[in-house]
Amino acid sequence: MTEDIISPDIDSNPDTTIPPQEMVVDTTELHSRLDHWLHQRIPNISRGALAKWIKEGHILVNGKIAKPKHKPKSGDCIRITPPDPRPMNLVPIDLPLNVLYEDADLLVINKPPGLVVHPAAGHEDDTLVHALLHHCEGQLSGIGGVERPGIVHRLDQDTSGCIVVAKNDITHQGLASQFAERTTGKTYLSVNCGSVVPESGTIDAPIARHSTERKQMAIVDHGRPSKTNYKVIQRFGHLATLTEAVIHTGRTHQIRIHFKHLGYPVFGDSIYGTRSTSRLAKLLNYEPKRQLLHAWKLSFEHPVTNKPLEFTAPLPTDFQATLKHLARLSDVDLVNI
Repeated sequence: MTEDIISPDIDSNPDTTIPPQEMVVDTTELHSRLDHWLHQRIPNISRGALAKWIKEGHILVNGKIAKPKHKPKSGDCIRITPPDPRPMNLVPIDLPLNVLYEDADLLVINKPPGLVVHPAAGHEDDTLVHALLHHCEGQLSGIGGVERPGIVHRLDQDTSGCIVVAKNDITHQGLASQFAERTTGKTYLSVNCGSVVPESGTIDAPIARHSTERKQMAIVDHGRPSKTNYKVIQRFGHLATLTEAVIHTGRTHQIRIHFKHLGYPVFGDSIYGTRSTSRLAKLLNYEPKRQLLHAWKLSFEHPVTNKPLEFTAPLPTDFQATLKHLARLSDVDLVNI
């Protein structure tokens, strides 16, 4: 929930707003692209957005248009003049929201599976953003741009659970800094194919865009550092495992990729676990309609009050039904979580 200020797991956002500014490169970095170099210093702007700004001339190097792959050199003067935000043209829609918490600055939602977070191809008018615009009556942070107002981080369409939304820019900046500095707590539950071993561990494997399948991610040596801690909550014989995962980075598809790397894909994952899901579905005579991954707990410090907050999102119906089915077939008592 890549991985995001917006958030580490949002890859492009051309409408994010920051003030104009200048930077001077202090040391030559021959192994770093300009868009990567900038993203390290302005983590609230995605690399995709920065690359777009560079191409459109909103970012100049020594007064001249450069390319995203330009290698920053000592003494380079980089001038950033963000584009003017586009007028808001999204229509608020009254969609049901499961609100776990709300105050004047933020709200925490238990996102149902199937709900897309922000507008994208095929989902132009039925997203969480549309519902938030209605619920909050337009009172959302503008930093996410016209397509992602208030969105600090995101969850995949078929991943359920906790997501925090900012109502103003100060709150957005504070939350985004916590995500970037990895001081938030993000705990997920998943149903994994097979009996996960060892009982607990750390998956430390870098993630980057797949070399040929551009909508997929992969474990690659040159990828961004990615770390997931996990532990087994309950085994259902040799069939499947209920697992808790704590992510320390927010890469796109991180947990799904890491569990595939470990050898125990998330049950129902149609991208990274097709073979394992097919085998398990045949044994169970049951196949979930989505990957069984749930953002169970989310903790952070309130950016305005500085109060520590923690939220737990109850499991959705389909997740509970799968666990009960597995417990019956395995003849075990389902643990309370």
